[in-house]
Amino acid sequence: MNNILKSVLSFGIALLIFASNVIADNTSKQDDPAKYRVVYKGDKGPGVGKNIVFIATDHEYRGEESLPALARIMAKHYGFTCTVVYALDDNGNILPGSSNVKGLDVLDKADLLVMFMRFAHFEDKEMQHIDNYLKRGGPIVAFRTSTHAFEIKNDPKWEHYGWDYKGSKTEWKDGFGEYILGETWVSHYGTNHKQSSKLIIDEAQVKNPIMRGVKDMWVQSGGYTTYPKGTVLAKGQVLNGMTATSAPDPTKELLPVAWIRDYKVDGGKTGRAFTTTHGASEDILNEGFRRMVVNAMYWGLGMEKDIKPDNDIAFVGPYKPTTFNFSGYKANVKPSDLAGWDSLIMPGEIVKKKGK
Repeated sequence: MNNILKSVLSFGIALLIFASNVIADNTSKQDDPAKYRVVYKGDKGPGVGKNIVFIATDHEYRGEESLPALARIMAKHYGFTCTVVYALDDNGNILPGSSNVKGLDVLDKADLLVMFMRFAHFEDKEMQHIDNYLKRGGPIVAFRTSTHAFEIKNDPKWEHYGWDYKGSKTEWKDGFGEYILGETWVSHYGTNHKQSSKLIIDEAQVKNPIMRGVKDMWVQSGGYTTYPKGTVLAKGQVLNGMTATSAPDPTKELLPVAWIRDYKVDGGKTGRAFTTTHGASEDILNEGFRRMVVNAMYWGLGMEKDIKPDNDIAFVGPYKPTTFNFSGYKANVKPSDLAGWDSLIMPGEIVKKKGK
């Protein structure tokens, strides 16, 4: 009887060890940061040896498409190592707007952060990497909804990042957007999806290196109400239609759509930030806008001398953007599906997305 009992116990222990190993293995695979990333590594140009990290998780404007397209340009044409980090669902597929992001430790060695985010609330260790990056004054290029990149409730450690923060850290009033970028979310300006925008360079900034070679900027995303703290580079003219030749809306004044500023968090170093309230999937089809944001990345890196008016900004590989919308995105796409120079951005079929 003793031997039988020992055998049963031994079998039970072995089964428990096996089960725990399987669970640990599955958890390890689920948490593997490599699953959340696609890396484009250039091999020649002024960017060799420099790292740009792109964080893509917004709900509407298909930043999961525009950011890898820009990453390929910076890597292939200029030699940067560009890492795009995505939010994923439980099956390891890209889920725009999710906060399930892993592997932001890549920011620890990043020379530039490019972000297209909205209402994120990352787990503690991922937020810590962002906080560390800001404290060392890392440069930022931010698109559209990044003015309200974070919505954090019931988390005392990070709630000050939230776009509508009104807590005791008074310098962080209205959160990351206001304190770091110079503006938080206010409102739409005009009717999104029905009114596009012409971007007009501020006369005082025509010779700014970010505007070198930039002309004829027109984007399909609508305007935002903005009164940013910073140097305004361009203002937006709201158009009564979705074509570049649509007539201006006479009821709308020109409001800032691109600006730069220096930021500094308490106890940290000073960093550069460029923000534009545009950047949707189809916006970067416009060469003028695309050149401005490529120039802005160089500016953020302190590489103004490398900004040439005729720098190559051609897309690398096929880019067929989804029309930006709130409810549909290309589903069942893993970051690895976007690897290499020739994969389609973006594969998959459009599906309806739940949630805000």
